[in-house]
Amino acid sequence: MGVVAREPTGLVPEAGSRVRLIENAALPADRAALRVLRAGVRHADLAAPAVALPDFHHKGDKEMPSSIVVATRSTIQPTYTSASLNCGMALVTTDIDLPGDAAVAEFYRRFRESYPYPPSYRRDLTGWDVVRCAAEGADFAAEQFGVHREEVSRVELGGRVDVAHLGGAGRVRRELPWSVRQLGRIRFGTIGPSNHFLELQEVAEVFDPAAAAALGLALGQVTLQYHGGGGSLPGELGLLFGRRKRRPRAVGMQMAVQKPLYHFGRARSIAELRRRRALFFSDDPPPVDRSTAEGEQLSLANAMAMNYGFAFRLSTYARLRVLLHKHLGARSVRLLVDTSHNSIYEEEVDGEPAIVHRHNACRIFPASELAGHPVFARTGQPLLLPGTGRTSSYVCIPGEHPERSLHSVCHGAGSVVADLSRRAMPTSRAGCGSTLRFTYGTAPPARVPHIDDAGIDAVVDLLRDSGIIRPVVRLRPFAGLT
Repeated sequence: MGVVAREPTGLVPEAGSRVRLIENAALPADRAALRVLRAGVRHADLAAPAVALPDFHHKGDKEMPSSIVVATRSTIQPTYTSASLNCGMALVTTDIDLPGDAAVAEFYRRFRESYPYPPSYRRDLTGWDVVRCAAEGADFAAEQFGVHREEVSRVELGGRVDVAHLGGAGRVRRELPWSVRQLGRIRFGTIGPSNHFLELQEVAEVFDPAAAAALGLALGQVTLQYHGGGGSLPGELGLLFGRRKRRPRAVGMQMAVQKPLYHFGRARSIAELRRRRALFFSDDPPPVDRSTAEGEQLSLANAMAMNYGFAFRLSTYARLRVLLHKHLGARSVRLLVDTSHNSIYEEEVDGEPAIVHRHNACRIFPASELAGHPVFARTGQPLLLPGTGRTSSYVCIPGEHPERSLHSVCHGAGSVVADLSRRAMPTSRAGCGSTLRFTYGTAPPARVPHIDDAGIDAVVDLLRDSGIIRPVVRLRPFAGLT
């Protein structure tokens, strides 16, 4: 793909200005998913039109489509994003040469030993550790696992959502239910299968040499990218504040006991009990007014979920750093960025306070918002746009007009790649190379050929042409665990 600037395209206001589509003729927004989004925001107190980003699609077990951004003025609607906040991705840079298959196999074998799947019930944290994760975020992980402060600064928001104005660590300790705290002690730092991955890559192309140099990226460099959740605690807290479509049976049984105790046990009147029942126990939950006691409680739960998720993934990085040193011979390993793609943040939209819900969409932090950061003050926070294990991925930086997408970008192009493959569209680049694919099972790794980059390129081109991102480098995968 090229990097020649073009006139902005792809910004399509939907009828009634309730939805803005980031689409073009090559990547039209999914109309079935659009009907779901329209219905979901019909009565919302929108601060701006909701945004449907590229890779927009709807999974049947979710209330709302993927790759959306919904900003409201004064209410929180948890169903506008995942029940489990702070699923995210990170990219790690190294100084190693391309390793051989034997070294790669040993690296992945050791990782699976550290984080087996199905996961064990080993207790990785104490109950007090869980409280600290929820209150302190990445600060806890930095102290516990020896991550340098400069690397913590490369985590979104420094890896910490402040809880002081929500009651502080004391309230975190009081609000975390006993069962949630106990489950938060196990499976800390895992990645697991599904669309999560741990991928070794090589920088195959550089589009912006100055930005690449500032970020510490160079042609031929080996990188490691991973997509992991935020751990059990975010999902547990999410299910306390609404009845969701996706709810494992075991968790449902736990919530049948924990949820009434959590909400009704705190009710101070019959009226409050009824209000909590309407807000958190109905099949079609209404939005929660941020200014109410319930809104404050939900805001604290969201902050705790985000903080725990940041600590969770930073612990994964600390373990990966050890494995890269020990089994691939890396001398220099650095976290380039860690960013979330399921979040609810209090931000400003058009100069006014708003509550921004992102579902499989990453927040864009331009350089102007990161004054004082040793690197991102020049580049903005890097944006990771993965394709699949058989295509390239991209590292980008904020473009000139992130406001066009409510300062958001989709978290990848997986559904676009799959859709174009099904439709057998013409390719933009002949496929070349292969990925050594590992799984959590006992089968030996399989070498799978790459397909062309038509899907991921189409997404990057659309976002670039819309002024939302600027591509910096293209990454080619050569090994991955899914």
